[in-house]
Amino acid sequence: MSSPENRGASESETTVRLEVADGVATIRLDRPKMNALDVSTQEQIRAAAAECTDRDDIRAVVVYGGERVFAAGADVVEMERMSHLDMVKRSGGLQSALSAVARIPKPVVAAVTGYALGGGCELALCADVRIAADDATLGQPEVLLGIIPGAGGTQRLTRLVGISTAKDLIFTGRFVKADEALAIGLVDRLVPAAEVYDAAVAWAKQFAAGPMLALRAAKEAIDRGVETDLETGLEIERAAFAALFATDDRAAGMRSFVENGPGKATFTGR
Repeated sequence: MSSPENRGASESETTVRLEVADGVATIRLDRPKMNALDVSTQEQIRAAAAECTDRDDIRAVVVYGGERVFAAGADVVEMERMSHLDMVKRSGGLQSALSAVARIPKPVVAAVTGYALGGGCELALCADVRIAADDATLGQPEVLLGIIPGAGGTQRLTRLVGISTAKDLIFTGRFVKADEALAIGLVDRLVPAAEVYDAAVAWAKQFAAGPMLALRAAKEAIDRGVETDLETGLEIERAAFAALFATDDRAAGMRSFVENGPGKATFTGR
């Protein structure tokens, strides 16, 4: 959900920044005060995700809303003005903008501070891992507006926490405190609020010199496999496993293991 402080944002305003250092990109939301996800911000998220996908110097990605808040949801002021026809036209773009983050073929971590509600929670769900502040609050409160999650919440939340828990959260629209979010698997780790971003960057940095093609294959096999039956998933895994034997990284990794032991290989991403 949104607050009136976001009413003045223009569509040309830069509300998402992409910062890259040492192989790690940060998709930084910057729409004060609550990082409400208006249409312009959604499209900037899509563009940042595309750049993260395309750039070989980016090996892992952090999604971050700043020290105060991750994202308090979609811009309700903007949505309130939209007709049924408007949303029929926009709903696909809303979903696909956030899904672009989920489809980044590299490890992605959400660094969650403050509130991650509605579209903000759905954005966090697009990451592979969620590191949250120990005072963070998450939830899918769309039902309180007379709607349902529309950017993947009914699907990604269910796959992450299970059917009955997802129904409880979505039916009630209640807010989830950090300790409960950890207990139900909505987030993966809690740290003090001041340490969230550093912890997320540290997680991402372990992949900066890693085997990029193997990481990409692993992510694709998991994400595609979980959506299908076991036999199909095993075939997805088999094909990806065999394909990696055509890469320089596989040769370098195995040669280094034989000669020097594990964990000492230098990978080139080829």
